[in-house]
Formats: sequence, structure tokens, C-alpha cells
Amino acid sequence: MGRAGQVRISVVMPVYNERAFIDKAVEKVVKTGIPSELVVVDDGSTDGTGELLKEIVARQSAIGNCSIRLIFQERNMGKGAAIRRGFEEASGDIVIIQDADMEYDPGEYPKLLNPILDGKADVVYGSRFAGGEAHRVLYFWHMAGNKFLTLLSNMFTNLNLTDMETCYKVFTKDVLRRITIEEDRFGFEPEITAKVASLNVRIYEVGISYSGRSYSEGKKINWKDGIRAVYCILKYNLFK
Repeated sequence: MGRAGQVRISVVMPVYNERAFIDKAVEKVVKTGIPSELVVVDDGSTDGTGELLKEIVARQSAIGNCSIRLIFQERNMGKGAAIRRGFEEASGDIVIIQDADMEYDPGEYPKLLNPILDGKADVVYGSRFAGGEAHRVLYFWHMAGNKFLTLLSNMFTNLNLTDMETCYKVFTKDVLRRITIEEDRFGFEPEITAKVASLNVRIYEVGISYSGRSYSEGKKINWKDGIRAVYCILKYNLFK
């Protein structure tokens, strides 16, 4: 992965009430040795996540070549709002979105970055439904909902993605400069997919592993977010 040293790579991590996971999440990201900066956006956490983040940054404001930047939202505004802020703050040539709940493995950054570093892609999606990587077995209706939303999105964007709702999305900074994110919550996923598709940039998809968590373990997305996703697919594709 030596090529990654020739470009600056930023990881944007939106965080809300992830005290149980945040220390390990930060550690796993920086220990990959790939990002030059980790931008953590705390979205108004109320469980002590913010205080723990301050402790983490105080004891390791930089690990190796990776600096850790901590940003606090004034109140809980949603994942999309946190990612929007992270995009604004990120200084890298390439930006990776990383959830803090440890469902996605930072060890797969090389796989996600290769199409861009090889000069083949401008955007890469990490698909939970492509390839033969390991997956935790959980909710059927979540899987069915994800596939329905991906199919609906594809019908309007004319893409052939297998996992539009994935967290792992990677963008060149040039692509992000051409996009304005409006959605504050999980509607971010179909919104940015529609906007990327309208740019006619090169989009790749790679298979990734997935260690999903249950609602008892802190999963936050629900059926209301699915309804909003349908609305966003229609809004950002039909009314550009």
C-alpha cells in the first residue's frame, strides 16, 4: 500500500453515543497506517462519548503519521450532518467514511482505495452483498430493505450498485467539492449516490466483510429511515 503515502487520505468518522466502541474504533483506524488524518465528528453525544474522545486525543493526538482531529456538533443533528461537517474539515486528497460502531473493518482500506490509487475510479463503494467476505448473520428484513432501496436507487441513477446504503464510501476530494450535502440523517446515502451519479464520474464497487450489530448492541437505523430514503431517492433524482 505504498502508493497511499503519495497522497493524503482522510477518514471521516461520525459519532453519536458510541462510548463502548469509540476507543477501539479510533485505534483500529490509525493502526492501519493509511490515513494521514482522522476527523472525528461527535454529533451531540450524551453518554460520555465526547469526554472519552477528549481523553483519547489528549493521550494520542497523533499516532505515527495520522493526526486526530476532534469536532463537536452543538447538538445532535444526525449522521448526514456530521458527515457534511467532516467533509468540510477533511484536508485529504481522498476521503473515507468510517462508522464508529465497528461494523466495518478498517483493515479493508487497501481494498477500498486501490481502484482510486490505480487511476481507475473517482468513487468507491464497499458492498456487503458482493464478493465472498465474512458476514455476521442478522436481520432478514434489513437485508431485504437495503436491496429494495438499492434497486430503487439504481432505477433512477442507472447504476448497478449492490449496496447503496453501505457506510464504506470513498471519494476523491475533487468529487466532494462538486457536491453539497443537504440531508441531516440517513437520507445522506441515497442523496450522495444520486448526486455522484449525476456527475458522470467513475464509480467502482468492491466486496467487504460486515460485522453488523443488533439493536440491543446499539444499532440506530429504523423503518422511518427507510421511508426517508425512498423520499430522498425520488427527491434527488427527479428534482435535481
